[in-house]
Amino acid sequence: MLILSRRAQERICLGDDIVLTVVSIGTERVRISVSAPPHIRILRSELEEKKPAGPGEDLANHPADREATITRRAA
Repeated sequence: MLILSRRAQERICLGDDIVLTVVSIGTERVRISVSAPPHIRILRSELEEKKPAGPGEDLANHPADREATITRRAA
């Protein structure tokens, strides 16, 4: 495991095409931007562990991920 310290607006590059950027740092939360190719699946860990409730349910459409989806489409 690698542990890094970053300040706001600093980045971490994973391979040639994935970039993590610290967008802002608050008292209880850190906002991180993930830039990756469309074929890379990006989910928060609590969604990855959750099983779909029924046929055709798409976890990527979870309301908590709306901002991530909008940001990814705009990139």
